[in-house]
Amino acid sequence: MPDLLSHAFIAYTLCTLLALRYEWVFPQYVTVGMAGAFIPDLAKIELVLDDAVVGNALGLPFAWSGLHTLGGAAVSVLIGVILVRPAERTRVGGLLALGAASHLTVDTFLLKASGRSYSVFWPLTQYVPPTPGLYLSTDLWPSVATGMAAFVTWVIVRRGVGCRK
Repeated sequence: MPDLLSHAFIAYTLCTLLALRYEWVFPQYVTVGMAGAFIPDLAKIELVLDDAVVGNALGLPFAWSGLHTLGGAAVSVLIGVILVRPAERTRVGGLLALGAASHLTVDTFLLKASGRSYSVFWPLTQYVPPTPGLYLSTDLWPSVATGMAAFVTWVIVRRGVGCRK
């Protein structure tokens, strides 16, 4: 599943570069940012648990696809924030949000037959932005490119280049 791996690499790279600038971004917070990148793909739970089953159980219309939007990611981030100690909430919330935002942003570049992305900004708007169609979620090259960026970032950090003293 190169798509999910690419999201992990992107979040790792972003959070690790933030760690070079901000002292409070410890390695465990880089992991939190990577976890945030997985939030929008929680919508894939539909492969195991159908929308209709959940909707019938709740007695309400229901769709897992809402998790793969700005509103769904925001609610998921807030749930993650209340699960940690109050002193950690700002940091965890920011990094979960960064990871989720990077995921949603990168997914707007997916190649779609319609030439349009998806309602990424829902519930603020139903607008479906056009997509440049840079890659398919099944393409291997995004994972290779983002993996190389993550590796270079890892090397930079391990060698101490640009690190705070």
